[in-house]
Amino acid sequence: MGKYYQEEFETMPLEEIRKLQSEKLVEQVKHVYNNVEYYRNLMDAKGVKPEDIKGIEDLHKLPFLSKADLREAYPKGLLAVPQDEVVRIQSTSGTTGKRVIAYYTQDDIDIWEDCCARAIVAVGGSEKDVCQVCYGYGLFTGGPGLNGGSHRVGCMTLPMSSGNTERQIQFMMDLEASIICCTPSYAAYIGETLKEMGYKPEDIPLKAGIFGAEPWTEEMRHSIEETMGIKAYDIYGLTEISGPGVSFECEEQTGMHINEDHFLAETIDPETGEVLPEGSEGELVFTCLDKKAFPMLRYRTRDLCVLSREKCSCGRTFVKMKKPQGRSDDMLIIRGVNVFPSQIETVLLKEGYTPNYQIVLDRENNTDTFDVYVEYTPEEGDDVVKNITAREKKLQERMKTMLGINPKVHLAEPKSITRSEGKAVRVIDRRKLH
Repeated sequence: MGKYYQEEFETMPLEEIRKLQSEKLVEQVKHVYNNVEYYRNLMDAKGVKPEDIKGIEDLHKLPFLSKADLREAYPKGLLAVPQDEVVRIQSTSGTTGKRVIAYYTQDDIDIWEDCCARAIVAVGGSEKDVCQVCYGYGLFTGGPGLNGGSHRVGCMTLPMSSGNTERQIQFMMDLEASIICCTPSYAAYIGETLKEMGYKPEDIPLKAGIFGAEPWTEEMRHSIEETMGIKAYDIYGLTEISGPGVSFECEEQTGMHINEDHFLAETIDPETGEVLPEGSEGELVFTCLDKKAFPMLRYRTRDLCVLSREKCSCGRTFVKMKKPQGRSDDMLIIRGVNVFPSQIETVLLKEGYTPNYQIVLDRENNTDTFDVYVEYTPEEGDDVVKNITAREKKLQERMKTMLGINPKVHLAEPKSITRSEGKAVRVIDRRKLH
């Protein structure tokens, strides 16, 4: 296998990309209007009909979709095909316990896996490689996406899932894994563990890593590269659009190429919704051009980034997105999991606590630490003090069920959490992600 997985598309001239996108967009809008009542109502309210969309120059006429729409239409309100055509779902956590459920036809999965295969080939992968996938499997898109992409390329695939670092290292060394796919913080942890075990970078068979699902800095990239003796590449995706592989880094490592034959990207002003010119920082918005089961049109990601059409030395003509520089909402990404403060509030209120809490995030040994401080009420002070460990444990378990990730819970005295202008500062993030 050469430098590209699907060269015809990855190196397509810009005029041809735009022509292909326009053709696909026209068809996709008809498909959605005819099959998704929820979105049809949004279009009708805006006075837009499918025949008004003649190409990508008309994209701005379509209404946006947001996380709030996904919650409102849960569970099947945005499904655009009969259920018997759906072969799989994937899911991510929602803001109030309602999860985002994404549906896939077999064609949708084929496209998604092709996108992940492009990412693997872009980092030098071929059928000669051994690809170790340490993203979570199951409902999380990371494991299934890269697993499928690895199969398409023809790599020997190690479907390790996350955790059990000792076993990860044993398989990596014994089976000579050359590409590893996981969150950057887990990669850093594996690297540190290898170092502690006495392995030098030249002893480690890996040549490349594909890391995503959480924010990471250039400093962290260089640290992983030095510890493991590899090149570390970024990958981007979100469950609503398909999963990892929406965009990927090439050997230049200066941003991620968006798979423009499948996903149409724009940046908007998060306040006004106005479309911004390429090169301006704005909120990233994606339209799925050929996803049939769950076809998002103008989905607001809340990620802030810059799109660039500067010529790339790798020869790919797809637009690049710079690493997202934060979010226009309050979502946190902790160890690769989406967490909203409102989820924590929901748990506290259900358990009879006040909504006075504080989330403190930090990084130790390249892994996120996640502490939640919760005030108890003066009325139950004595009982809390007597049973503090049991109460903290119970609350921790409730939060883990809601969030899919384990915080460390600390019960605190009433009024002990600092107020700022009468309001508690909900999140203290010391991770220095930018």
